[in-house]
Amino acid sequence: MPDIAIAPDTLDAESQLFEQEPLKKSVLLNSIPKSGSHLLRNILRMFVLPEQVYKAQFIQWPNLNQHQAAFDPRQKLLISSHLLYSDRSAMLANRTHKILLVRDPYDWALAQARFFVSDVFSSNFDHIKNGSLTVDDLLGLMIFGIHQKSPSLKQQYDLYACAWLATDIYVVRYEDLVSHIKAINTVESEDYFEGVLNACGIGIPKDWRKRILIGSDRKQSATARENINTGASQFNFPNELPEKHKALVDYTAPGLRQLLGYTR
Repeated sequence: MPDIAIAPDTLDAESQLFEQEPLKKSVLLNSIPKSGSHLLRNILRMFVLPEQVYKAQFIQWPNLNQHQAAFDPRQKLLISSHLLYSDRSAMLANRTHKILLVRDPYDWALAQARFFVSDVFSSNFDHIKNGSLTVDDLLGLMIFGIHQKSPSLKQQYDLYACAWLATDIYVVRYEDLVSHIKAINTVESEDYFEGVLNACGIGIPKDWRKRILIGSDRKQSATARENINTGASQFNFPNELPEKHKALVDYTAPGLRQLLGYTR
């Protein structure tokens, strides 16, 4: 597994400023890496007792055996994971309220590329950080994968997201989450967050807006774009995936964006 250096935050202390109702059932937040996982996790932490937040950042398939105790129904924890869909992960997830966070594959390819060349990510393909590849190259590798080192976009979406749609999992789209944070004073935002919290078995308190604004503060996320060094001197990433790469996403994963609720 790659090494990811995550700086500590202050959200446990922030959470204790609010009155918290104990979770009555565990909540599993599953996602593809670089789908806004820390954003949703940090928001939900503001509605959960700190002692009910499972301290392992993200449970993954290679370390699942080490963390099976987290799924004990008696624990009642907020669990974060990047778990592929399989028999074992499905059985464990059925003990929880299941939440699936997804991101537009076009944006994911860009976010993944930025992360791979950042200072917080270290792996057996760190050589791609040395500037010998162009941004176009990097984006192509995110879409098609790095041979024997990193799976393709389609493979990741197949097992970390799409396969979970066969279950009763509650889907949160990253773009919707961000949109409703920006419009937090609207009735639509209240309805949206009430739906997300209810899916976690959490009632919406009167001070929900304040909690969400604290949890969504990008300074609290060590993997937010502005908080990682993406080697800007070597890689000038665009704000939007180029058209030719969008076409490659559509070629490699036809129907994916439509399945997840995105249209071009």
